[in-house]
Amino acid sequence: MSWQHDLLVIGGGINGTGIARDAAGRGLKVLLVERDDLASHTSSSSTKLIHGGLRYLEMYEFRLVRESLAEREKLLDIAPHLIRPMRFVMPLAKGMRPAWLIRLGLLLYDRIGGRSRLPRSFGVRLAGTKWGAGLKPIERGFVYSDGWVDDARLVVLNALDAKERGATIRTRTAFLGARREADHWAVRLGDGSVVTARAIVNTAGPWVGQVLEEMPEARAEKPPRLVKGSHIVVPRMFAGDHAYILQNEDKRIVFAIPYEGEFTLIGTTDKPFTGDPSCPVIDADETEYLCASVNRYFATPIAPGDVVSSYSGVRPLFDDGADEAAEVTRDYVLRLGTDQAPQLLSSFGGKITTYRKLAEHALEQLAPFLPAMGPEWTAGVALPGGDIGVGIEEFVAGVMARWPFLPGDTAERMARSYGTRIAAVMGQAKGLADLGEALGAGLFGREVDYLVAEEWAVSATDILARRTKLGIHGGDALARRVGDYLAAKAAG
Repeated sequence: MSWQHDLLVIGGGINGTGIARDAAGRGLKVLLVERDDLASHTSSSSTKLIHGGLRYLEMYEFRLVRESLAEREKLLDIAPHLIRPMRFVMPLAKGMRPAWLIRLGLLLYDRIGGRSRLPRSFGVRLAGTKWGAGLKPIERGFVYSDGWVDDARLVVLNALDAKERGATIRTRTAFLGARREADHWAVRLGDGSVVTARAIVNTAGPWVGQVLEEMPEARAEKPPRLVKGSHIVVPRMFAGDHAYILQNEDKRIVFAIPYEGEFTLIGTTDKPFTGDPSCPVIDADETEYLCASVNRYFATPIAPGDVVSSYSGVRPLFDDGADEAAEVTRDYVLRLGTDQAPQLLSSFGGKITTYRKLAEHALEQLAPFLPAMGPEWTAGVALPGGDIGVGIEEFVAGVMARWPFLPGDTAERMARSYGTRIAAVMGQAKGLADLGEALGAGLFGREVDYLVAEEWAVSATDILARRTKLGIHGGDALARRVGDYLAAKAAG
């Protein structure tokens, strides 16, 4: 055997980690490399929805919606601690899509994905009900169901499962290039090493085209269409655990979603992007657009000065020739890069909801080049911590009963983040003193130690922005304390 790995995966976002997990579970020897942290770019900058994409029906993306809705059901099964059902309210404002058209679209949305455990859509009068909380006087609306997810944790759980099935995950390790050598690729990595693999999957997101440029022996592809999506976070605008989907005059929609208890997450924009996709930031016109979108519907207006946080991500969409960024397909496209082994497969586009199916399709295309690959298996197998065995509310109550010294909000956060893996985080702790240094916002040294040892966390940002969302609660002071804690641990 002249190669070390069956499959090298480039990119530690949701598609890369999903493919690594699937491939490792099929018996392949897998190496995943990510130049930064897991989910450090596009995959942690989403609207955090597990959904079919109601808007895509208008774009005739029926296949994508059908697959997404079917995947929504599977993901609710395999990560019930991390993914929660959520109701979405669409107020019917004058001058927007007519009620009959929305009703027709929702009827199709309820049925196109097959059987669903989530409640079907219905019309509602908003005034005086919880569905109209915080809104201006708007008479009618519709309510439908989808799901919410902590996007970055979903990525980490896929990487963790891949590792536990034999994959090697190397973060802070850049891909520099590859060349053919008989039956394998020889791959140069940023740490100076050279590894070999029978096949490569290019899930580098906004850098998918750049990776292809580093592989001149592979077939060239049209660069992806880079589109920036930005979100703002403001103090909580309405009561209740439902979200709003708001129509705009430009035919786009904006979501307003409960976020981290105290806030409302608003997004997203669709703006063509040029520049360095590693550090996109929201523009003033995007902030104003999002504020204007919610002010059209909510009784208490917001302004740019109310924004407590924002984030932007760059989506590498397949360039289908659409004139407007909002019209470019959100479906994924997979391209083989050679006519014979060793093979390369590149992934363009896609959305978090369909990552598991994308992985199956990617490995299906690679199967002729990796004949030892086992069959599909991920549809019914829980992600780490997802084997809770009961409803999430019952599970949270069990966590509170087992560790009664945990503050209620901390117990719920940890239960939903780690599922059954919370036992590994807590260890033999009998009280708060056993959890190590109290860093703030319900974060203790023991949890930080776990994230470093088990989940590839290195920096305060890894922990506060991706492994948890506690940075928005603790601010710069918490970031400094976590940074100091990590530095002290590293110094021994």
